[in-house]
Amino acid sequence: QVQLVESGGGLVQAWGSLRLSCAASGSISSIKAMGWYRQAPGKQRELVAAITSDGVRNYADSVKGRFTISRDIAKNTVYLQMNSLRIEDTAVHYCKLATTYRIYWGQGTQVTVSS
Repeated sequence: QVQLVESGGGLVQAWGSLRLSCAASGSISSIKAMGWYRQAPGKQRELVAAITSDGVRNYADSVKGRFTISRDIAKNTVYLQMNSLRIEDTAVHYCKLATTYRIYWGQGTQVTVSS
């Protein structure tokens, strides 16, 4: 059984920063990528940032230059450093783990950016 535990969400003012963490535990093998997605009310879930097992990073255009994804391979943990936050970044942020065999999702953590 694989579990993803997210932390670091919260309420922050515009132009502020937050750091999300996602720790994976359990019977994990053949990781292909880990990443963050978000879903705002009334909108579809969208990619924020992802990092492959080879260390290749991919970002949504809306967060390039502001967000940075990183990982700790030994801890099976992925981080999302979010700087210069905007009101439109408000959403539930979900961690995703993709292995060769299946995909796992975290329970989500709320990020709210106020003016």
